[in-house]
Amino acid sequence: MKDFIRVMKALSDPSRIKILKMLTRRELCVCELQAGLGLAQPTVSKHLRILEDAGLVEKRKDGLWMNYRPADGLSSPYAATLLGSLKHWLNDDPEIHALLLKVPNLDRAAVCARSPEVAR
Repeated sequence: MKDFIRVMKALSDPSRIKILKMLTRRELCVCELQAGLGLAQPTVSKHLRILEDAGLVEKRKDGLWMNYRPADGLSSPYAATLLGSLKHWLNDDPEIHALLLKVPNLDRAAVCARSPEVAR
């Protein structure tokens, strides 16, 4: 039951839902997520840590960058089920729709060049 509760708590925050929806489009680094959401880097990192602990996202190091993507679902059947459904949920929500339109234009080189304090 603990795994179920961890996944449900991770999905109880609108910012974490937005992060997961963005990651369904493509792998993103913290600075790209930060730019898309308009949140501070520590806030985005905290949300990613919670999502990772729940088995909802995975990270992959690529040079200086830490890239995030939805998890494969192997660590938790609850996470796998919800990730599969989340791909189809909320796409018609105006806020989510607008956010997803931003994802293709998020470019880490441009984002980090504008904001030197943005963490990779």
